[in-house]
Amino acid sequence: MHAITIPEPGGPEALVWAEVPDPEPGEGEVLVDVAASAVNRADVLQRKGFYDPPPGASPYPGLECAGRIAALGPGVSGWSVGDQVCALLGGGGYAERVVVPSGQLLPVPEGVDVTAAAGLPEVTCTVWSNVFMVAHLRPGETLLVHGGSSGIGTMAVQLAKSVGARVAVTAGTAEKLRRCAELGADILINYREQDFVEELRAATDGAGADVILDNMGAKYLDRNVQALAVNGRLAVIGMQGGTKGELNLGALLAKRGAVTATSLRARPAAEKAAIVAAVREHVWPLLSDGRVRPVVDSTVPMREAARAHQLLDESGHVGKILLVTAD
Repeated sequence: MHAITIPEPGGPEALVWAEVPDPEPGEGEVLVDVAASAVNRADVLQRKGFYDPPPGASPYPGLECAGRIAALGPGVSGWSVGDQVCALLGGGGYAERVVVPSGQLLPVPEGVDVTAAAGLPEVTCTVWSNVFMVAHLRPGETLLVHGGSSGIGTMAVQLAKSVGARVAVTAGTAEKLRRCAELGADILINYREQDFVEELRAATDGAGADVILDNMGAKYLDRNVQALAVNGRLAVIGMQGGTKGELNLGALLAKRGAVTATSLRARPAAEKAAIVAAVREHVWPLLSDGRVRPVVDSTVPMREAARAHQLLDESGHVGKILLVTAD
């Protein structure tokens, strides 16, 4: 088969389409013929040499994919060769074939194209596990999503609205904020021109956000705590703004707040399977009936993954950038 390899870390040009050995499914695994994958920030970190795959995972980038099951390993039940699926991966999505633990498979939702489905596993599992399983967002509460026009952001807006929450987003352009509003966002904050703490307080009569989904990390830590409501929960899922920040415990105590930080890639298979099962139960019906939809910015041939990474680096996209194996 062919896959995107990284002979040496570097810029987008470090991504090389090469012939590599076909993977073979082991106990409890399935082999998937990949129709499409999706670009995530973690792939950029891996390309640069900062984010190695967990032990046992494929060395190729790609944390999600969609396609058809080509073969079943020993001990797999509930799936058949030919099933259309999408999958949460520890790596290997940028390839024509990938091996997946069966607990990380999802059926392609009814009414969703298999290519678009490739951009669903990572965002749905990230949002559901952090916003709902950890932070327990409830109807009537306010969620603040940093990077509301990103793949994760566009899914977070829709899922929060589906449970009756109020949603605030930050984004860097008026066009991105407009797209967030189309998805249901109530409070629109241009982080280049406005202070999100002040804007959020003004829009919530001083209360702040009950839950914050943050992809920035250190840069926003202090202001995120300021923006929390009493009993608020801050869920950190990224470090685009650095890894080390100063936490004002006095301010956090005064708000009886909580700070959590999680990632998906390195979790044990059993934990990933539990998250995938919860997503299938709670999110997949919303996708099938159209209340939630994948947001796709663009599709790029997988062999041209370097171009897709350039698009991500330019940050002009809204939603997901997908890679397709067919030229």
